[in-house]
Amino acid sequence: MINLKRLAETFKFFVGIDSVSREEGALSKELERILISLGAETFVDDAGQCIGGNTGNLIAKFKGSTKAPPLMLNAHMDTVEPGKNVSVIFKNETFTSDGTTILGADDKSAIAVLLEVMRVLTENKMQHCPIELVFTICEEIGLLGAKNLDISLISAKYGYALDSSDTEAIVTRTPAANRLEFTIHGKDAHAGSAPENGINAISIACRAISELDMGRIDYETTANIGVIRGGVATNIVPNLVEVKGEVRSHNDGKLSMVTDNIVASFQNVVKNYNSSSLENSIPRLEKSIKKEFSLTNIPDDHFIVTLAQKAAFNLRKKMTTKTTGGASDANIFFSKGIITGVLGTGMNDVHTLRENIRLEDMAYAANLLLEIIKLHSY
Repeated sequence: MINLKRLAETFKFFVGIDSVSREEGALSKELERILISLGAETFVDDAGQCIGGNTGNLIAKFKGSTKAPPLMLNAHMDTVEPGKNVSVIFKNETFTSDGTTILGADDKSAIAVLLEVMRVLTENKMQHCPIELVFTICEEIGLLGAKNLDISLISAKYGYALDSSDTEAIVTRTPAANRLEFTIHGKDAHAGSAPENGINAISIACRAISELDMGRIDYETTANIGVIRGGVATNIVPNLVEVKGEVRSHNDGKLSMVTDNIVASFQNVVKNYNSSSLENSIPRLEKSIKKEFSLTNIPDDHFIVTLAQKAAFNLRKKMTTKTTGGASDANIFFSKGIITGVLGTGMNDVHTLRENIRLEDMAYAANLLLEIIKLHSY
């Protein structure tokens, strides 16, 4: 029942609408227009106002015709840069950009799939459970749309996010993450004539970082220092440096432990620095530790897992559970009490100029979702 030509045209249409993070307004309006024409009741929350965007999250509700509980389905509207003026190429049944931008299959393939599913349900007058579509903003810059979602608009207690590559797996386990930011204040001086009068903030930061284990800590924990910003010129001892990093883990205890170790390293290096300027509280450390997102851990026998597996089986495909080191809106939904598995649409090489997706994989994702809805509705 999936209309391949329509699915392809829908995907190309939305890829052609610029929607980098905080600029999803034009796409949201077009998407809302189509959803209303399909009979949905739509809402736009105030998440955009909270995070400086030009629109909020778009929620579309379809009442359904059975007594089955509502099902939430999610995709995000924003893309990474370079994501403006995308030129789509369709060759050998595969979509790519022209190589100067990303394609936007992450996550516009999911938008196209969800619209095709709702069109099939509507035009065939198929019986189905209540369906709540949640199209978020600013997923790519910290899951900000989901974090600021007006949860009162959602009644579903479980569902699926379409934001993965593998069409034959459901992501059920993802890590929690802490964001770490450190600012070290030193003392400036002329680097050539009086370096002994300065306190090199960058050097202090390097000492702290050199004592840390980075990368893969163990099978479920990672740590990374990703940004170091400081200094004005090569002939000036830098009096300020900013360091940003993260810790991720599938174990909350390990997340806390590794985070604490990193903080302690910066604190100890600053505290033990030998300087005649200590009476002026220099060097000085400022730190900010924030919970970026919580982990997800859905049991293999949970309803949403077995439902997806049964649907795949009916389509003569497999569906395995998957653990990843990344995160999606599903992490935030999970923390808000909505158990959300992540399904794939077939997108490849996302966030690169080589991004691509096969029409066949998008069609399978749509058929899988139709089968999930069918099974859940009866």
